[in-house]
Amino acid sequence: MKYGVFTEEHEAVRKTIRRFVETELVPHVEEWEKQGYFADWVIPRMGELGFLSLRYPEKYGGAGGDYFMGIVLAEELARCGAGGLPMAVAVQTDMATPPIMQFGTEEQIKKYLIPALKGEKVACLGITEPNAGSDVASIQTRAVRDGDHWVINGRKTFITNGVRADFITLVAKTNPDLGYNGVSLFLVDKDTPGFSVTRKLEKVGMRCSDTAELLFEDCRVPAENLLGVENRGFHQIMWELQGERLIGAAGAVAGAQYTFEKCLEYARQRTQFGKPLIRHQVIAHKLAEMATEIEAARQLVYSTARKFAAGEYPVKEISMCKLVGGQVSFRVADAALQIYGGYGYMMEYGVQRSWRDSRLNRIGGGTDEIMKEVIAKSLGL
Repeated sequence: MKYGVFTEEHEAVRKTIRRFVETELVPHVEEWEKQGYFADWVIPRMGELGFLSLRYPEKYGGAGGDYFMGIVLAEELARCGAGGLPMAVAVQTDMATPPIMQFGTEEQIKKYLIPALKGEKVACLGITEPNAGSDVASIQTRAVRDGDHWVINGRKTFITNGVRADFITLVAKTNPDLGYNGVSLFLVDKDTPGFSVTRKLEKVGMRCSDTAELLFEDCRVPAENLLGVENRGFHQIMWELQGERLIGAAGAVAGAQYTFEKCLEYARQRTQFGKPLIRHQVIAHKLAEMATEIEAARQLVYSTARKFAAGEYPVKEISMCKLVGGQVSFRVADAALQIYGGYGYMMEYGVQRSWRDSRLNRIGGGTDEIMKEVIAKSLGL
């Protein structure tokens, strides 16, 4: 078993995904980055190939794979050369849909989860607001029960897949007096009266994924669209966030590996002062340092993923993975850009995109500062 976690089945799936990435995604990345969104056929195509349901039960159309199937997908998608697309897919597979699998009714699973796994419906996760990000307990979006409906009012921002999503897994306050214990989850269809996408946001990086601001104005959602138990949404979503952060860390490390490989190839070919860059000790040592950081981060991710896959809830270790994965991905991209020199700052080389995209890894899904706070608390500090 490679790294003690990947079986022959994992590696067979990896080869299939890599072939898909290289032949069907990479040729279009530059175009998608320029236009600000990837093609609509990508999600349905991935559903058709079974990539969106690798670790979901067979009875719901999934492959019944283990947690490391999700790791394989995240690692291989990172090789497309643009962070926005893997991020959008991760929202579909590891952020907006796991709560439906875990807490949804059979009817909700049939209506939302199964179409999402097939790629027939695009999902997004509605947590962040203009005045509340990492502090989920402070969200202001309000859901009030009115007969057979919930009436929702509020705004969400920085929502990946928000423009194209067919439904939102939404976090809203149902009892403001209860703080963390007054939050609930809802499944909201895009054609629900009172819901609108108010703006497509322009980002520094991750440009081929759509990111939106969402508005809920007296949005009437059927009572049966409450996901899980009323006022238990915070506990339900915090469970989901751990899996999201771990997958995000795996993708960040894989992105760093891809950037490193491209940088190493460049350093072998680029000549300065009569010899290839890699023959200069300062460059060789920098590459050695990059490789070491990547390997250390990868091992931390894999060891933590073993615990998570075994049913443990290693919040401290997951937070460490998120922190280290994000920081390493950016340091590697920054070092790679420096090795490329002036060419690295030109749009014709992909390293500039790695540099821009990797910066979000230290913000999205929980900032470095929040991860340090979680780790400190787990140490009793």
